[in-house]
Amino acid sequence: MLSYQHAYHAGNLADVHKHALLASALDYLTRKDKPLSYLETHAGRGLYALDAAEAVKTGEAAAGIARIEGMGWFAPDHPYIRALATVRAEHGPQAYPGSPLVAKALLRDIDSIQLCELHPQEFSALRQAVGRKITVHKADGREMALALTPPTPRRGLMLIDPSFEEKSDYVAMPKLIGQIAKKWNVGIIALWYPILTSGAQDGMVAALRRAFPDALSHEVRFPPAREGHGMIGSGMFVVNPPWGLAGEAERLSALFAAL
Repeated sequence: MLSYQHAYHAGNLADVHKHALLASALDYLTRKDKPLSYLETHAGRGLYALDAAEAVKTGEAAAGIARIEGMGWFAPDHPYIRALATVRAEHGPQAYPGSPLVAKALLRDIDSIQLCELHPQEFSALRQAVGRKITVHKADGREMALALTPPTPRRGLMLIDPSFEEKSDYVAMPKLIGQIAKKWNVGIIALWYPILTSGAQDGMVAALRRAFPDALSHEVRFPPAREGHGMIGSGMFVVNPPWGLAGEAERLSALFAAL
């Protein structure tokens, strides 16, 4: 069983990047009075406490969402901030939503949400966080990505967000996304990945760009969380990006560049 725990990193600058783009995409999709499917392959526990020992130990949330809110990056009506407000109203001012709760806060009763999480403790916490109306699979995310596509309704978005603890993830992602896109050609497929000093992501990103030249490939850089920390940025690769997402990505590029 892999050891990664996002509680140490929740609300960091990579989360700000990922969740701002995810919220913007979902906000656009919900403007049409048509149901949609949201699928997530590596959902984590869904809900985090920024005053928990794990978050305080790393200080990543303080340098991430806490700092960004203080700098006024997002207007109160931005979908990311609306999702934050919804979660905080229910769980307290130090609560932070993982992507499952970002989706839950922004989607409607007519929409379908299916989440995958394999780690037993994270799965139990996720099921409690999202409630009974949302389907949570205790299953391997890669396998379920193929098993669940094409979803009903076919209109929708899948977020693939592995921990990349295993180097094989970098090799597997281009093939996986190619298989999903072949089965679900209208689906929005979003992959988050870390940008590392080692450059481990470079081959994967190059392969994805060759396979999907019309996708949105967006990367931001930021200072390492601490001395010697290998992650220096965040990437999102989005197949079939919805209208307006490229504009939000450009806005984020300028903000991150000014850090």
